[in-house]
Amino acid sequence: MIDIFQRLGRKILNFVQEIGQVTNLLVEIIKSFSTIPKSKKLILFQMEHIGVNSLPLVSIIAIFTGAVAAWQAAYQLKGIAPLSFLGGSTSRAIITELGPVLTGIVIAGRVGASIAAELGTMKVTEQIDALETMAINPVRYLAMPRFISSILTMPLLVIFADTIAVFGAYIVSNYFLGVSFAVFFLSVKRFFVMSDLISGLFKTVVFGGVTSLLGCHIGFRTEGGAEGVGLSTIRSFVLSAALILILDYFLWMFFF
Repeated sequence: MIDIFQRLGRKILNFVQEIGQVTNLLVEIIKSFSTIPKSKKLILFQMEHIGVNSLPLVSIIAIFTGAVAAWQAAYQLKGIAPLSFLGGSTSRAIITELGPVLTGIVIAGRVGASIAAELGTMKVTEQIDALETMAINPVRYLAMPRFISSILTMPLLVIFADTIAVFGAYIVSNYFLGVSFAVFFLSVKRFFVMSDLISGLFKTVVFGGVTSLLGCHIGFRTEGGAEGVGLSTIRSFVLSAALILILDYFLWMFFF
């Protein structure tokens, strides 16, 4: 029994310590914002890596998300409301929930894990130590550009994903459920609320920041060579995906 409490205590202490480490990293990133003008090339490079290179994967996920949303909405509306409401119901679900959350999880898998792997490899090969030896702040040079790029590109990715997903919903509605273009998009226009789009985009900023912050934190703390890099990559994705879903709930509960 004592051993169980000792293990539980160690887990709690490690958890609290890691929260403190992540908070310290966030504070250091915020302090380095003053160097943004000098880091434009680094930020633009990361924006290309995080945003532009993610477009093909986001497109595939989004179009099938919209298609599934249309089938599900049609099933739910059957016998309750006419299919003329299909455009409004699918678009609101996509804009407020499906687009931000699924895009966030995709970016957590593609970008968050990539950040952890890159920085983890640099850590175990002592490249980060070399930067410090040359008086280059690793947080300013490595973490801050990735953090800024994530929070800037995530809303743009989600706007793109929302558009593709609504188009996917329209394809299913038109070709399989017999809803015309005019009826579908008139419903989208009728039920569209700007606050839905703003709330969805606000969540993506949070998701992007959390994903990059955790990726940088785990990468900087990587130990154990190649095996450690692999474990860090997995841990970054798992924690980021879990936090996206948890934060999605709390953001809805407290702010929307």
